[in-house]
Amino acid sequence: MQRLLGGEVSVYELIDWQDASLKEFFNILNSLKKDGLLKMENGRISLTEKGRDRAVKERLKYVGRLRCENCEGTGFEISKFFSEILKKYKEIAARRPEAIEMYDQGFISLEGVIRRVQFIYERGDLNSRIFVVGDDDLLSIASALTEMPEKVAVVDIDERLINFINRIAEEYSLNVEAFVYDVQQAFPDDLRRKFDVFVTDPVETVPGLKLFLSRGVSTLKGVGCSGYFGITTLEASRKKWYEIQRMIHEMGFVITDIIRKFNVYPEDEKNFFRFQDKLPIVKQLNVRIDYNWYKSSLFRIEAVKDPKPIVEGEMVIDEKVYKDDESWATPY
Repeated sequence: MQRLLGGEVSVYELIDWQDASLKEFFNILNSLKKDGLLKMENGRISLTEKGRDRAVKERLKYVGRLRCENCEGTGFEISKFFSEILKKYKEIAARRPEAIEMYDQGFISLEGVIRRVQFIYERGDLNSRIFVVGDDDLLSIASALTEMPEKVAVVDIDERLINFINRIAEEYSLNVEAFVYDVQQAFPDDLRRKFDVFVTDPVETVPGLKLFLSRGVSTLKGVGCSGYFGITTLEASRKKWYEIQRMIHEMGFVITDIIRKFNVYPEDEKNFFRFQDKLPIVKQLNVRIDYNWYKSSLFRIEAVKDPKPIVEGEMVIDEKVYKDDESWATPY
């Protein structure tokens, strides 16, 4: 209601202003409509007179946007050095394969990838051996373009993506090596405990998080090593975040950083929004997407004990690993 005091807004922009999961948001939206506090017409949400009276009574005010618009609210401007990396990366990313629905693929904005690399650099982790579990974002390429990592290794189930990364690595003489690997399979012994940093963007079910984070943790050498990954509040409720924190501690890590809404998934012809007609939230709202609302928070974790993955061997998965009752932004 606080945002709506500033005037009507797209329902997808309103999603971006709040932290509930999509399922919870939809239920709250319907409850407020039922109570006559707001209305929705053609995908635009506004307060009714009754809603405005309630907001005033609850001492709510809208004072405008508070986050930095130059850095997309991340707190990270792209420096001169990384601007040059961005130029090269944009040329390469324009050639990338399209996201595939069956692999639940989706990539963050080009600037977002560079900001993530900048953050890894700021935390002193870029000049390391880096392992990437699933690389829709081509972070392996962006990081290697800096010439700082000792080595970057990538695993992904999508052979098209692996071939593309290896081809680019050869073309630009980058220290990147990519392998086709299905996270269901037992983790290869020759990749265990060989890296300093892992990066991944896991599926946001509890089994999926256990699996993807465990594969990343399996690669780390020991105490002091770190991991980076993105998690939303849109498909991960507070209860699920609690389970994520328990996993992290169980594996021997502490959370050092969480940057809220750091990663933006743009509406792009090659991205997952092409499948919007299959997204449960779009079906429920019955409104086409008109705003880049899908964002995730960036986690950094650091090992304070010997890293211990929860999943060690093969883990045969089914749809439950990729979808649960909170997966409202996953194509069905």
